[in-house]
Amino acid sequence: MDIKETFIKFFENKGHKYIPSSGVIPENDPTSLFTTAGMQPLVPYLMGAKHPEGTRLVDVQKCFRTNDLDAIGDTTHHTFFEMLGNWSLGDYFKEESIAYSLELLTQKFNIPIEKLAVTVFKGEDNIPRDDESANIWKKHGISEDKICYLGKDDNFWIAGGSGPCGPDTEIFYFRSNDPVPSKYDPNDERWVEIWNNVFMQYYMDENGKVTPLSQKNVDTGMGVERITAVLENKDDNYKTSIWQDVIEKIEEVSSKSYDDENYTKAMRIIADHIRAIVMISGDDAKIKPSNTDQGYILRRLIRRTIRYAKTLDIDINSDWDITLANMIIDKYEKYYSELKRNREVILAVLTNEKTKFSRTLEKGLREFNKLVNHLKGNTIDKDMAFKLYDTYGFPIELTEELAHEQNLKVDTEGFKEKFKEHQEKSRTASAGKFKGGLAGDGVIETKYHTATHLLNAALKEVVNQDVHQMGSNITAERMRFDFSCDHKLTDEEKAKTEQLVNKWINEGLPVTHEIMSKDKALKSGAECMFIEKYPDEVTVYSIGDISKELCGGPHVQNTSELGHFKIKKEESSSAGVRRIKAILE
Repeated sequence: MDIKETFIKFFENKGHKYIPSSGVIPENDPTSLFTTAGMQPLVPYLMGAKHPEGTRLVDVQKCFRTNDLDAIGDTTHHTFFEMLGNWSLGDYFKEESIAYSLELLTQKFNIPIEKLAVTVFKGEDNIPRDDESANIWKKHGISEDKICYLGKDDNFWIAGGSGPCGPDTEIFYFRSNDPVPSKYDPNDERWVEIWNNVFMQYYMDENGKVTPLSQKNVDTGMGVERITAVLENKDDNYKTSIWQDVIEKIEEVSSKSYDDENYTKAMRIIADHIRAIVMISGDDAKIKPSNTDQGYILRRLIRRTIRYAKTLDIDINSDWDITLANMIIDKYEKYYSELKRNREVILAVLTNEKTKFSRTLEKGLREFNKLVNHLKGNTIDKDMAFKLYDTYGFPIELTEELAHEQNLKVDTEGFKEKFKEHQEKSRTASAGKFKGGLAGDGVIETKYHTATHLLNAALKEVVNQDVHQMGSNITAERMRFDFSCDHKLTDEEKAKTEQLVNKWINEGLPVTHEIMSKDKALKSGAECMFIEKYPDEVTVYSIGDISKELCGGPHVQNTSELGHFKIKKEESSSAGVRRIKAILE
């Protein structure tokens, strides 16, 4: 069974329109480095904007979660994963959503209803208990003992401190060959969550006051990897059909067995990371390895893959990584056509980064030998071990292995404490970067969003018509705009660009939008970033007669609202891509 296809076809037959996955970087959402959930690209529509494809949607979204990178290697965690989702934007609500979920699970996926249980919101802080959902589940055959009421931490959804919110109902599957208990126990780990239906029916303001929403939405999410393991009766995701061929190839190139517990973790990490690498480097956002933001994550994934390949005695200078990458591309290009289009880019990223890291690895080995030669006693202390990790990318396991060969010990516990301190500092410093969720489209963010369109148009006038937007990032303090360009902008080009944007602002140009077919939009001359991700019907925003772009918004109504535009910095983003940081004064 093709789970993704079955899911999509099921909801298409229920009147939903299939929309393609958005890219790996959320548009104009500074709270996340990557798209971390299926709801992120749909934020404007959950907030009330009209979606070109209507009120019922279904998709498979590319998602990344990298804050638990070091947890990869167990049976269930992944950096890249696929999220199945169906959406109701002010259309159907709890009754239909629950009925659809149960029908798909029991009639299409053939899961016995007695192996299912659900949790619902128990009510807290003047928000009532969700008896409505519980009664619907009972009506459709879920016994009362398999319905569990839990609190806000488990069954209430809100992004951030305020905004649309509501109870959710989570669906659990009894993953065990033991007899199914007659009653659901939330502490029994044999019950695993497979689907979450969020019912956005309230709005919570900054003071915690909750009022009913005029547009009630349904937002569901089901992980492809989790449901595949359930349906194939596997307690290890890497033994499912998703990973089987990749694991077999790793076994072949390493001459090791996945079932040998000495090598299992390394094989899982390589399999997980090579898929994530392909998805990030193959995205139309043109992410390249670097020392900041998404590029840093990509670099870290590649280097971590190489390190673990070495522990399996794989010849890292062979084309083992290229072979695995091609397997991933071939497997996923049906849903993500950009992988096929960017195949050569993906392979070049892998090859170039491997060459660079090989040199770093050699430097690290020299540093290790230097430390050993000057070592007093027989223990590599926590500071030495952490330096090898932080500067040269040595995992503690590699340091321990090298130390063992020299009959030395490593202060592993001290290293773990130092590493934990490092993690806490990193999480604190980048809390906003990783929290995800609904971006705050406030007044200033809306102004910056509109300013990116003016900047794009100005660069076409000043530099050349081949300039295209490659990405943007907006905060309340500034805008960042990446664009295709083969040279550093001259002072004159920067000044002219700035002057042109301010000229258009001062002219008070109207900002209008129109919904039309994608073909009509392209024929009208509308520009867009990553055309494949847009549905058949799109929203086109026009600013006077100087800019026309496909975009989801939001925008001001007139350019006179923007203030004074000022370029603060122009720099390289990656090969053939420049970056402008600018502010509105």
